[in-house]
Amino acid sequence: MCDPAKEPLRILAPNPSALTGPGTTTFLIGQDHVAVIDPGPDDAGHLDAVARAGRDRIGHILVTHAHRDHSAGAARLSRLTGAPVLAYGDAQAGRSPLMARLAAEGLVAGGEGLDTGFAPDRLLADGEVIATPDWQLTALHTPGHAAGHLSFAWGAQIFCGDLVMGWSSTLISPPDGDLGDYLRSLDRLAALAPARLLPTHGAPIAAPLPRLAELSHHRRARSAQILAALRTAPGSAPDLARRIYAVPDPLLPAAARNVLAHLIALAQLGAVDFPEEISERTIFSVP
Repeated sequence: MCDPAKEPLRILAPNPSALTGPGTTTFLIGQDHVAVIDPGPDDAGHLDAVARAGRDRIGHILVTHAHRDHSAGAARLSRLTGAPVLAYGDAQAGRSPLMARLAAEGLVAGGEGLDTGFAPDRLLADGEVIATPDWQLTALHTPGHAAGHLSFAWGAQIFCGDLVMGWSSTLISPPDGDLGDYLRSLDRLAALAPARLLPTHGAPIAAPLPRLAELSHHRRARSAQILAALRTAPGSAPDLARRIYAVPDPLLPAAARNVLAHLIALAQLGAVDFPEEISERTIFSVP
């Protein structure tokens, strides 16, 4: 087996943005048996570079989740290399009944968007081990940013996809994102006490436990801020976003989606009241 402290090869996709930071990092591990983690967008130049770096030895293509900046290149890379694509499921896999209903009623995904055509060749279960003579990875179901999000433990390191980033907080946008799941996934990674986290966007996180605690605190503080605003007056997610966030109007829809994620989690805890089924326009109040 390879030394888990060894650095993976990184190839940066040319898709920088406010959501992806410098772009999507595609990771390669192994020498004679190469695995690709998050092939990235369907960019021919990027995927050709990944295939060349694999030296005709790519045998696994692993996808953390079915957002286009992570998974859209998987099918093309599979055709180039003959390697199968492994993931938790398609773009809808793992959704709760509530999130499935919201999606059916037209609540669309935020951010880079769902890769609705994504179809892995093999499904990975939580805790499943994928191994070759070169390396061993353990699939960890870590929903929150996306219902079917996987992280991959590699020795003392974890490829954490979009669950944790060092330069930004993670977008949690229902029906893809679920704040309750996200907080539980942060706790799960913290319990594993990894030596390092390897996000798909941005630099490695050399001190995982403080960063995980910081992100959890940030979300709990935001929930407290929303509850404080509701004690002043009831409101919907868009209304609360306008009251809480000091952002330009074009960014308010994203802020409202984030507030909705918090309101859903608070509703599941019984911390807020609502007169009807939850939607983007539901008026929430405190009991």
